[in-house]
Amino acid sequence: MPKLGLGLSLPARISSASAPSSYDPDALVYINAVQAADGQALETGVKVAINTFVVGCKSDNIWSAIKASCILAGARTLNGALVPLVGTAPTNNLFVSGDYSRTLGLLGDGSTKNLLSNRNNTSDPQNSKHISVYCTSGSSRDTTRFLIGSGAGVGGTLLSTDNNSFRVRVNYLTAPATIPTGTTPITGFFGGNRASGTQFDYRFSSTSAIVLNASTTPRSDNIAIFSNPASGSHSNARISFYSIGESISLINLESRIVSMMSGILAAL
Repeated sequence: MPKLGLGLSLPARISSASAPSSYDPDALVYINAVQAADGQALETGVKVAINTFVVGCKSDNIWSAIKASCILAGARTLNGALVPLVGTAPTNNLFVSGDYSRTLGLLGDGSTKNLLSNRNNTSDPQNSKHISVYCTSGSSRDTTRFLIGSGAGVGGTLLSTDNNSFRVRVNYLTAPATIPTGTTPITGFFGGNRASGTQFDYRFSSTSAIVLNASTTPRSDNIAIFSNPASGSHSNARISFYSIGESISLINLESRIVSMMSGILAAL
């Protein structure tokens, strides 16, 4: 049985997946755009997984908080995977079709490749902000590896791994302590979220925590995926989803992403 991040075991195929009588309008716009970029239709199971994600996010009241996002899986081609689910299309820096897997996502090289989200860190309110990625394989632990972020200075927003630790910052005034981790590269959902001027929360390895940390004016940077735009520090993780936007429930977002990725994997 194939494996997905967070220890999920899935059947090789969900044979019962069938198209809903009508797709959510936002999901349908996205599906049609991906199919146009791919030059052919997606499998029914892939479309159902995407539609279920969008409908679920709306049911959870988190859809409107997502302002820039790509599902970096499911599409038949890299061009299709870079069609934005929400917001502006990212700028592709050096990724090629061989870096892309329909079930696992886009693989970084740890040195040169990244996506620029074309959403500035200043686009969301100082005290209403989230970033997230879903990794199907983790970054090496030999140096700082940015999964997503703006510059690392005051007012920055980022998620990164560094040797045996995880760093999360959301429009921060003073850098909080790093979070210790094991030596094995971590897969699955990573998220950081700020809903107040005095603290932010994070989630990874199916664990959530609150960090007491004052906010400040957001640093002006084009948020990047697989690196940060200021110093590089590229990741060699494989990422199948990212989102940027206003304050959100990280637990609900993770649940919807895991379900969607499971559906895509099973359909293919």
